[in-house]
Amino acid sequence: MSRQSEFQTAILDAARPAPTGVHDGQGRSATRRFAVYRNNVAVSLTEALETAFPATKRLLGDDNFRALAGRFLRQSPPDSPLMMHYGAGFADFLNRIEALSSMGYLPDIARLEQALRRAYHAADATPISPEALAKVPAETLPNLRFSFAPAISLISSDWPIHDIYQYALKPGAPKPRAEAQAILVSRTGFDPMPHLVPPGGKTVLNALIQGETLGVAADLNPDFNLSQGLSLLLKADAITSLNT
Repeated sequence: MSRQSEFQTAILDAARPAPTGVHDGQGRSATRRFAVYRNNVAVSLTEALETAFPATKRLLGDDNFRALAGRFLRQSPPDSPLMMHYGAGFADFLNRIEALSSMGYLPDIARLEQALRRAYHAADATPISPEALAKVPAETLPNLRFSFAPAISLISSDWPIHDIYQYALKPGAPKPRAEAQAILVSRTGFDPMPHLVPPGGKTVLNALIQGETLGVAADLNPDFNLSQGLSLLLKADAITSLNT
């Protein structure tokens, strides 16, 4: 193991001894200082995860979340000095924890929170106005394609993730319904928002986001209220240009 790898491993795992050859400026052993530094690193990374995944933390409870954060930071050290990127693999990590199998919705909640964080840091974009879409001639609508804001993403789940997310963070929110849900994540102004996708809409909206024409996307689910889906996209400031 290289000195760099030894140092990184010891920094993230309090059960390991301090690396060999750690001294202060006067050549004295700095084992105690290293322990303080190690603790500060662990606390900082745990706090970064707590900030990024508040609903996940609430659902797990403080102690359980911090214990899992400790396991995660040992397995997945930061690969960027920017803490806004830390935790990108947290949802997949939770999905591998057998003890959490009874909380099957938890990884999807973490994916939703990661999408909200990405939306917050995404590049700015100017949305179209509803009038711009209303002016498109009816005969060209089937061939219409949309460009979307960088903040946009679609998170789908077999669980009621929108309801669970709201229930975890908002006092007085109703209990989650027993249904699968999809969420359109967008950013209106500076605030990322989760928008519940109407039933049957995830296939249509996903096709539009992937670049399909409006006609092709609509044919994927003819029973879906397309006007309702387009209204959601406009409300979410999702569309940045129209292309025929």
